[in-house]
Amino acid sequence: MPKRDNTVSPAKGLFVTFEGGEGAGKSTQLRLLAESLRARGFTVLTTREPGGSAGAEAVRHVLLSGAAEAFGVRMEAILFAAARSDHVEEVIRPALESGTVVLCDRFMDSSRVYQGITGNLEPSFVESLERVAINGVVPDRTVIFDLPASIGLERAQRRAGDDNPDRFEKERLETHEKRREAFLDIARNDPARCRVVDATQSVDAIAAEVLAHVEALLPQRDSPGIPVEEASS
Repeated sequence: MPKRDNTVSPAKGLFVTFEGGEGAGKSTQLRLLAESLRARGFTVLTTREPGGSAGAEAVRHVLLSGAAEAFGVRMEAILFAAARSDHVEEVIRPALESGTVVLCDRFMDSSRVYQGITGNLEPSFVESLERVAINGVVPDRTVIFDLPASIGLERAQRRAGDDNPDRFEKERLETHEKRREAFLDIARNDPARCRVVDATQSVDAIAAEVLAHVEALLPQRDSPGIPVEEASS
């Protein structure tokens, strides 16, 4: 469960989301960006979806274990939206209002892709769920990590080791490649918010590019913030 400090920064925070397919390196890059920003004196909160708040973490296991799969993709989308709403209201919004830089591993674009595009849900349904779930909290910057699905799945399998793949990792390669294209479509349709990073580069090269995409949007502050405990690995 995420934890925040009680430091109040003098300016509105910044909301950055990390998106992409399985094994794209989002979690590693989120951690590296958090370390870089904290070294500069920013107050940073790292979090993830599904999860990030007490209520959302309870839903996370149900979703990733596949327990909700039998009820269909529509029910999964509703559960994702419920988890996101709790996450936004209990964690993300308060952090932004206190001037914190919030870095989130997956957010609304993952639902657009996983439940909307490859789940074949009608756009109006996905849009309605999104509108209620985010309640006006839209990322200032979304970094999309682009990687061929075959490479991403291989990475995800190595990372999992002897553990079973989760609900989404076990799906067919063609489905993962379709998601890759869907994320790129989102970036093309929203160039003001989204930036695409080639995730086949070295870790250091990717980290430098991510920082460059975020730097110009960093909030001004009169005094350094105090680092906070990370919400997820």
